[in-house]
Amino acid sequence: MSTFSIFTMLCLVSVVCGSIYAVLGLASVIRLSSRPLIISQHNFFEWPSVSILKPICGLEKNLRTNLRSTCTQDYPDFQVVLSVQHPGDPAIPLLYAIQREFGRKRVTVSIGNTRIGPNGKINNLIGGLKHARHDILVISDSDIQLRPDYLKTIVRPLANPNVGYVCTLYKAVRAQTWWEKMELLTINTELIPNMMFALVTGASRFCVGASTALRRSTLTAIGGFEYLADYLAEDYEMGRRICHRGQRMVILPYLVETVVDLHTPRTWWNHWVRMDQSLRAVRPMALFATVFVKPIPFACLYVLLSGGSRVGWVILGLTVAIRLMTTGIILKYWLHDREGLRSLWLLPIRDIAALAPWALAYIQRTTNWRHSTCMLTANGRIAAGEVIENDRQQNILTKAHLMVQTLTTKPNHGRSRDAQRQNYI
Repeated sequence: MSTFSIFTMLCLVSVVCGSIYAVLGLASVIRLSSRPLIISQHNFFEWPSVSILKPICGLEKNLRTNLRSTCTQDYPDFQVVLSVQHPGDPAIPLLYAIQREFGRKRVTVSIGNTRIGPNGKINNLIGGLKHARHDILVISDSDIQLRPDYLKTIVRPLANPNVGYVCTLYKAVRAQTWWEKMELLTINTELIPNMMFALVTGASRFCVGASTALRRSTLTAIGGFEYLADYLAEDYEMGRRICHRGQRMVILPYLVETVVDLHTPRTWWNHWVRMDQSLRAVRPMALFATVFVKPIPFACLYVLLSGGSRVGWVILGLTVAIRLMTTGIILKYWLHDREGLRSLWLLPIRDIAALAPWALAYIQRTTNWRHSTCMLTANGRIAAGEVIENDRQQNILTKAHLMVQTLTTKPNHGRSRDAQRQNYI
């Protein structure tokens, strides 16, 4: 068999595997959504006091609504810690306005410049934890909007002493620009089905860092936030350490909403690459395997390899139909996501473009997020880099390179090697 024939056969195998996986993802969602939400067989004699840690960096879309939804939980006694890292953060006036609205007993504003490691979120959480009064901790990202029953839902499983941490799933909402819609599709049509499939099959353990509850004593037992400050996927590492201690994880099929807020196509692209880099950092073989469950790109490639044959076009049409059908059912009947349904025409484009961040996760040795860049090192760790201005980054790439991110700029021989390394995007 020739190399050409082998490559053509591999394309067909990927198309079949990807289409089967799309159906299995739908089946996983149906199976979990058909179950009643039995949170725990254990119950607290009385609800424990809770501290919600809300790390914030800048003014984000819908931030006021997100923070107010955190402060209006149907829960007897809880504290909300709003933490920022820099005294000049533009969100600070809003944080104090929220504090005035709900009172100092309910809302604590933490402003600090803690820097234990290169992971900015962990640095922010370390600063906020100093002001947390209670033993039960809930980590909720700033872009997360909560329903009033959220706190009781996520805290209740901790009544079982064998449970180490509890997470909820999330769906993306409020995408406005085309690149925000691409981000919404990535989360709602790929990330969520992947997590549901992992839950049903037990294929992997994970921790959803955007919405997590745990005991302070559990956090202390794994070394605290300080020992997570140099990890790219700090949530995965936290969950891994807790499970290694013999405690259980609980992932609830309860959805919170994450508001998509990406100011430029560059920000979206960096985040997409970073998500694949995070998976590579913790489960490199799992990331590698995902290329075989991306049927649309390989169906397109098969059309080219077959010289535009009728069979090739039929295979492509069936592949796209299966992908759109399974995804549309998830969006409409489980996520109730009208935004995603309206943007579904972008899904084939998104799936084809997904090969680029997948490849960059193996090639690119830097990761960029929140105006800073870090070098990727061994064992899922990161090393601090310089703060990079967004305007300078934007000028490096042309519009033609948005889908195939440039790895380096032209070297400047008048600069040191360390300085040149900061040109990596």
